[in-house]
Amino acid sequence: MKFGIYLPNFGPYGEARVLANLAQDAENSGWDGFFIWDHIAEWALPMVDPWVALAAIAVTTHRIRIGTTVTPLPRRRPWKVARETVSIDHLSGGRLILGVGIGGGKAKCDNLGEEPDPKKRGAMLDEALSVLVGLWSGEPFSFAGEYYHIENAHFLPKPLQQPRIPIWVGGNWPYKAPFRRAAKWDGVFPLFSVWDNEQQLAQLNDMVHYVSKHRKNEQPIDIIAMGITPDAESKEGVDWVEQRAELGATWWLECLTPDRAGIDDYGDEWPVDALRERVLQGPPQLRKLHEVG
Repeated sequence: MKFGIYLPNFGPYGEARVLANLAQDAENSGWDGFFIWDHIAEWALPMVDPWVALAAIAVTTHRIRIGTTVTPLPRRRPWKVARETVSIDHLSGGRLILGVGIGGGKAKCDNLGEEPDPKKRGAMLDEALSVLVGLWSGEPFSFAGEYYHIENAHFLPKPLQQPRIPIWVGGNWPYKAPFRRAAKWDGVFPLFSVWDNEQQLAQLNDMVHYVSKHRKNEQPIDIIAMGITPDAESKEGVDWVEQRAELGATWWLECLTPDRAGIDDYGDEWPVDALRERVLQGPPQLRKLHEVG
């Protein structure tokens, strides 16, 4: 099992330099990944463009995986994302993971004039992923879809990672469409409808079996679990992570939001020092790590 940090691109983390410094802390403390949210305008808080932040993170780290969790691809021009992702992949020495999804609720889309229909955004996401892979190929590429049209575009350089940059697909369980989509790619990033541990484990188990049933590719797929552990060694936190590893989770992402201090309003003051301290403590020390990962 691998362990990463998962945090917003706004509030006290709405500055590229702050994120880059924290990513360096994470790398030095033994974490395997550092993944940032991709929001544009949901909160009236300082907010940084995730691709600018990832560039800063790429040049201040050397080992850890980096990426977005998740980019709402239907709100982006896929050819622009193709350029951004390849640039970050080269800058990082081939460490980028691209997380994608259809984006949040109707209100978020309406505010900026985006497509509000989730089914249409799902179709846009599928087309955009085809466009990304085609442009990443380094060969002349054309595409004629319902939402995107490209004629003889030739993008160079290719990503450092081959056959391509890994793609994780996010979605809200128990909705099934995002997980049929995820089964075609490299990883699945589920958000669950319950917070109770036993109920969430049951949903994770159902989700893993559903994705496995629909996966045609024989290559292993990453299963991402995320949440909060009090520190690296607390029994409660270790149990929480081990239970997910036993069900097939291959990544644990430690969430750095004010929720872990009982703060629900992101406009309130964040416990920044305590959040950084959790990073410095390192990943959960699993008792069964060699057995399950």
